[in-house]
Amino acid sequence: MQNDVVSREEWLEARRALLAKEKEATRLRDSVNAARLALPWVKVDKDYVVETPEGRKSLADLFDGRSQLLIYHFMLGPDWDAGCTGCSFLSDHVDGALPHLNHHDVTWVAVSRAPLDKIAAYKRRMGWKFPWVSSFGSDFNYDYHVSFSPEDLAKDKVFYNFTPMQPADANDELPGLSAFYRNDKGEIFHTYSSYARGPEELIGTLMILDRAPKGRNEDSTMNFVRRHDEYEEAAKAPSCCH
Repeated sequence: MQNDVVSREEWLEARRALLAKEKEATRLRDSVNAARLALPWVKVDKDYVVETPEGRKSLADLFDGRSQLLIYHFMLGPDWDAGCTGCSFLSDHVDGALPHLNHHDVTWVAVSRAPLDKIAAYKRRMGWKFPWVSSFGSDFNYDYHVSFSPEDLAKDKVFYNFTPMQPADANDELPGLSAFYRNDKGEIFHTYSSYARGPEELIGTLMILDRAPKGRNEDSTMNFVRRHDEYEEAAKAPSCCH
């Protein structure tokens, strides 16, 4: 299907109308960002310990000397054979940003419930360098509402994206992004979390496709996405993140 073909003058009129909407969206994004920064914080009193290639570390250790920590809740369960396609798509965009984040006092860490050896194998397959740790045996994923036990999924509702949802629409693992701040006293605060499509703006490829003639050209959210080493293979199922 092709869009209407018009004169340059008609196109310019339509483009100016869209520009007004784009500017409105930019102002709204600025307003949302300001509201996000103004959110109240919650002090983290629980002692979380995760497994890392350097040994067991606390949540405080994950800051790596910085005051801000972004944790990506990567969908890779203990019995999964590979990481979530959608989480992998987002993670393809992280390594290039690491030097900029680190020099802006921000540490990025991915956390999954899979054991460390399984994380390491998948990380090697994908060729990623960002820190990735295992919360297996910890309550961390459950407390931040991205992992669900069989008992959770047997209930009438599970809590995800700040809303009760049907277990049939959930999974044992779901995606999310959480932010934390550590002050000079060593106190840690949970400042923000985002789930489902919330972290979508981190995926630069989608932002680029939004400006291409066919856009995302998808039948359902991100159904075109594959792990980056699978595009030459036959089409697979849609992203498990959505």
